[in-house]
Amino acid sequence: MSQFLPLNLPTPLAYFATLVADDVSLNLLEAATAIAQDEFPSLDIETQLAAVDQLARRLKQRLPTDAVAAHKLRALVQFFNHEQGFAGNANDYYEPGNSYVHQVLATRRGIPVTLAVIFIELASQLGLRAQGVSFPGHFLVKLKLGAGDVVLDPMTGESLSRDRLEQLLLAGLGERAGSAELSVERFLQAAPARQILARMLRNLKLIHRSAGDLPRQLAVQERLVVLLPDDPAERRDRGLLLEALGQWPAASQDLAHYLARSPRAPDRLAVGQMLERLQQSGKPPLH
Repeated sequence: MSQFLPLNLPTPLAYFATLVADDVSLNLLEAATAIAQDEFPSLDIETQLAAVDQLARRLKQRLPTDAVAAHKLRALVQFFNHEQGFAGNANDYYEPGNSYVHQVLATRRGIPVTLAVIFIELASQLGLRAQGVSFPGHFLVKLKLGAGDVVLDPMTGESLSRDRLEQLLLAGLGERAGSAELSVERFLQAAPARQILARMLRNLKLIHRSAGDLPRQLAVQERLVVLLPDDPAERRDRGLLLEALGQWPAASQDLAHYLARSPRAPDRLAVGQMLERLQQSGKPPLH
């Protein structure tokens, strides 16, 4: 009788690392969907991608082959926001599931960045040039139509005027608005896939931090370090979490890396003192 050898499947973090290894091959929808595997390790990513493909096929079937970009966009907004009912989760905006693509597909409710990831994929399959915009306080979608751009709110499908964008900018910047250069164009630059994923992860990071859930916060932080290996602040944040969870040798490595890469950081003295205590005693510093 033949024996079946166990498969050495990658961990969710290792799988995510392969997805974001380089910008050329980075598939935004797939990597965004994989974020949920920390909470749902058995999540079948291919099934979720197929569900989005099915939505795209349904929409393409109703469009004439010679449909122009403006016609495609109107059909997409009607299909996505009205017929399918994708919208913001007004009842529980800070629910972690709003950041999980598979749950947004199931409930049709989410936050702007997650809705935008699905919208951008559908637009791409229609041949539209859609890009994410990491606007302060509210993620947006920008589409090239002819010689100009259309900026949409993915929660409603609304096309945003300049006045509305300026209102959103003031609200998103909050107290920083007084000292910022309030040029809407400055904040409408297309966000690369890596930046979009970072925004999704930082949303989850904030949710878990607010809940005081250090293990879940660390899982998200591990992904941020993988996603942004050249950002020393993400290594620092992982080090602080590791220290709080009692993993002091690993914490020391991250904090030392941060100080070496950021010798003029405003918090260098506090981080340096923590690192020194960890290295001297191998024990957590007193808080």
